Amino acid sequence: MRFGNSDQGSLDLPLIIAELSGNHNGSIDRMLRMVDEAATVGVDAIKIQTYTADTITLNISTEDFVIQDSNSPWFGRRLYELYQEAHTPWEWHEAIFNRAREVGVPCFSTPFDETAVEFLEQFNPPVYKISSFENTHYPLIKKLVDTGRPLLISTGLATKSELVELVGFLRKYSCEDFVLLKCTSAYPAHAADCNLQTMVDMQDSFNCEVGLSDHTLGVGISVAAAALGAVVIEKHFTLDRQDGGPDASFSLEPHEFRLLIDEVRRASHGIGKVKYGPTEAELPSMRFRRSIYVSEDVKKGEKFSTKNLAIVRPSYGLPPIEYSRVVGRRAQKDLKRGDRLNWSDVM
Repeated sequence: MRFGNSDQGSLDLPLIIAELSGNHNGSIDRMLRMVDEAATVGVDAIKIQTYTADTITLNISTEDFVIQDSNSPWFGRRLYELYQEAHTPWEWHEAIFNRAREVGVPCFSTPFDETAVEFLEQFNPPVYKISSFENTHYPLIKKLVDTGRPLLISTGLATKSELVELVGFLRKYSCEDFVLLKCTSAYPAHAADCNLQTMVDMQDSFNCEVGLSDHTLGVGISVAAAALGAVVIEKHFTLDRQDGGPDASFSLEPHEFRLLIDEVRRASHGIGKVKYGPTEAELPSMRFRRSIYVSEDVKKGEKFSTKNLAIVRPSYGLPPIEYSRVVGRRAQKDLKRGDRLNWSDVM
């Protein structure tokens, strides 16, 4: 997958995406400051969302259109009003993409219907994201496939059979440039519900790259995903949770996002490759292995014994595995306490 100037398939680090989402709180100035701050902390890309309240729901107040889940941060909200508050106005998009270009960070979006895709094409985004809630929206998916751009696809809520259908659909239309993102569609999500082994199974089952769209608090789940081979990690970003906003409760502030980047990359570097024996960095520590040394003065011809030999640090003498072969044999020459024992010293 190509993303901007980087070839993600050749990198050993996950692509780390800051989801700006609804945390602009209705202010384009705040949104542009988020772009600046995200660039400052070192994200690989920023993402927004493209929809309107009218393209995503109906302006109705019946029970179906009011959030009933008492555990939701949006409990009691009308869907239409929530999406009016959270959406990124389409007239802001040009300024956002321009600012991202100025600060040198790729910018892209999650479109929620076909008209959003048509609108976004003018900005030449490097990739598109498909939301968990849209991963069964096949008219939208086909529209995105037809753009020829790579796709990041959140898999929240999807059964394995639904993913089989989705991946089959993508490949039917010759779309191979996609990454499946493990996602737990709860806000915030709890660590115990993340089941990151599913991400590994998706990679094996669908022969594709995988990543994580993370709605948990903190950075631990993202770090774990990196250690399991995620090539993309997406996390919500805000300037300050205390300022509120639709997604603030499960978003990271700039200093926390910097920690996320550092720890994810540390975990990714730590995966490395299969390698036994000392690394170059470990070579100086080899001296702290044990070896056979003379522990009491020994005269030429005298027998070596457990009383005049010891297995101690450092490692410049014979290796400990030779100890039983040496005991009982005689000294080739006079040896002093503290001499390292070599085969040339043994008759």
